[in-house]
Amino acid sequence: MSLSDAERFARLRLARCERVGPVSFRQLLERFGSAERALDALPDLVRKGGGHGYALPPMERVDGELAAGERIGATLLVLGDAAYPPMLAAVDPPPPLLWTRGDVSLLSREAVGVVGARIASAGGQRIARGLATQLGQAGFVVVSGLARGIDAAAHGGSLETGTVAVLGGGVDDVYPSENAGLYDQIVDRGCVVSESPMGARAQARDFPRRNRIISGLSRGVIVVEAELRSGSLITARLANEQGRDVFAVPGSPLDPRSKGPNELLRQGAILCEGVDDVRRAFETLRTLAEPPADHPFDGAPDEIDAVFLDRVADLLSPTPTPRDEIARALSAPIADVAAALLELSLAGRATLLPGGSAST
Repeated sequence: MSLSDAERFARLRLARCERVGPVSFRQLLERFGSAERALDALPDLVRKGGGHGYALPPMERVDGELAAGERIGATLLVLGDAAYPPMLAAVDPPPPLLWTRGDVSLLSREAVGVVGARIASAGGQRIARGLATQLGQAGFVVVSGLARGIDAAAHGGSLETGTVAVLGGGVDDVYPSENAGLYDQIVDRGCVVSESPMGARAQARDFPRRNRIISGLSRGVIVVEAELRSGSLITARLANEQGRDVFAVPGSPLDPRSKGPNELLRQGAILCEGVDDVRRAFETLRTLAEPPADHPFDGAPDEIDAVFLDRVADLLSPTPTPRDEIARALSAPIADVAAALLELSLAGRATLLPGGSAST
């Protein structure tokens, strides 16, 4: 079923609400059935949960973001759109929205992520470019992050066959500036993607979210060069958590940039020396599809008692706690606990986590 223009606008507005992250966004849709209804309920939910002075983003701000996207020819995809990437919809939870520039159809094709060091060796860049070319010739779209080094080499090797660049800032934020020419080529021949607002400049906190989209769009992720404290290893960890294959290109123990891939191999990553290693791994039967909704709010009351909210809050700690564990401790229905956790998170008293857990 296609979304109405009003619902798509409401989903963008809901995604831009303070304290509404990917987990609470999806839970609000599950509880209220639409973003329009969720927006109507949101200020009251925050107040009941103990929050004060909550205001929805002005509609003018949302109109402004849409107008900014239209000016540069960007396309907005919200969760629930037919063109929303199916692999990304399988992530728990998926990003509420994506801004895109270029060929949106590339996001629904089978893809492989190629990531690695920004300060990469000439040999590492040659390997990344060659792998990307081989992957493209084998029918895969190559996904990376438009960073200097390995990312830029991977994009360059797959321009002819299909490449996707995922950005930390807005889809109109070219970072680093030295890759402006490559960015323009990807807009013309590939696809540029971001979940950040139009005009947003990339901050350090944005890159883990960016990395999660790189792995989420991909069936597998290849790490070419990376030091042990590298964002590329974060991408590999996220890929593993998402059920994707993790590949690593081995390197010399004398080069610090080989320590990351070599450590991944010790941990069970798949050795990658060429596209045949990727093909063999993908021959293993594995289905990655959007998980069925567990309908945690079925039977939840319209009103959650303040005393019950406090009892749920008292059971939370910095350690993630599953909602069914809280329900057992309180001898309460899971639907009541799920609703209480959602209200506590919107009030800033809890943090919702993937898989139905929460923490303080």
